[in-house]
Amino acid sequence: MLENKNVALYVSGGIAAYKAADLVRRLIKQGANVKVGMTASAMEFITPLTFQILSKHHVYTDTFDEREEDKVSHIHLADWTDIAIIAPATANVIAKVANGIADDFVTTALLATTAPIFVVPAMNSHMLENPATVRNLATLRADNRFVMEPETGFLAEGYEGKGRLPEPSTIVESVKQFIVSQQLDLPLKHKRIIITAGGTKERIDPVRYITNDSSGKMGYSLASVARDMGAHVLLISATKQLKRPLGVDVVEVDSASEMLEAVMAEYDSADIVVMAAAVSDYRPKKQAAKKIKKSDESLTIELEKTTDILYQLGHTKKNQFLIGFAAETNNLEVYAKEKLERKKADMIVANDVSKADVGFNKDTNEVTIFIPNSEPTIVSIRSKKEVAIEIFNVAIKQMRR
Repeated sequence: MLENKNVALYVSGGIAAYKAADLVRRLIKQGANVKVGMTASAMEFITPLTFQILSKHHVYTDTFDEREEDKVSHIHLADWTDIAIIAPATANVIAKVANGIADDFVTTALLATTAPIFVVPAMNSHMLENPATVRNLATLRADNRFVMEPETGFLAEGYEGKGRLPEPSTIVESVKQFIVSQQLDLPLKHKRIIITAGGTKERIDPVRYITNDSSGKMGYSLASVARDMGAHVLLISATKQLKRPLGVDVVEVDSASEMLEAVMAEYDSADIVVMAAAVSDYRPKKQAAKKIKKSDESLTIELEKTTDILYQLGHTKKNQFLIGFAAETNNLEVYAKEKLERKKADMIVANDVSKADVGFNKDTNEVTIFIPNSEPTIVSIRSKKEVAIEIFNVAIKQMRR
């Protein structure tokens, strides 16, 4: 998404300027070409040499330092830019950019920039809440500048408050989502997708439950990929252990019944539903209100079936494209084909979770994709994100038929 993008990073004078060095590295790792401009105040916190070494480019600090006779530096950089990022964006720089003031290299180059400008505020919470800053940020938004929300946490002044610069990894992800929002030709643009993830939990008593080994990593990878393909994604998650993907709506659930309720609430408006969660097949018939105490007697727990969510979705669907998952330890093809037909799914993604490095709690996966009246598609072992890409590629091709 950032591959071969020309990114101009403008660093202004706040204590968070040191994080901009990591931001440069992360942008470059994403394939971007990065050039850096700095205010005089920024150079009090971190040197231009740091950014020159990291970016492999001259760092712009002086409006009148014209190194190429046939180019005006601030205009040349502005014309070169595909996306401009101001990080950290201090109250001072925000005020200047919002009001068209150009009194140094950074603000002059930004005034000449026609590419999208991504603003990442970082300052003391009182400065952030000052009516002038609030007004200036509103002006930037009205001017179609993307303004990222600062984080809340421990500030340089020694107390908690809103105004921290988000972590560089978060900034990069936000920039990527901004780019996605600007692209019109993405394969899942304007599609609404529901994705379930994780292993559901069925309570025995307030401290014990029945569950399975699903980590939710496959579902979260599918959500991130669908988002990057332009979709509006609702992730219904039975795990709280994974970081929420930026740009994805998340609903947290525990049990199979809660997951069913969450899916059905949005099912009618969905274009695609991906049931990647490992939903419990059984739950205790009775849930104890208090912790069951250990005794000398054996304990018998009577189980009852949970609602088969995929079956219900398959038998009530209208125009939705329904993708189910089948985690098997034997007879993979037989069980997957039977599941495809009986549950009226449009696609079943099956994997043999008895294999090493495949399935539950792994970062890699190997799947076979089954579609009615078609030969199976085998996706060899690779990262779950790469598997997710292949799954959606197959689904998109099938939906276009």
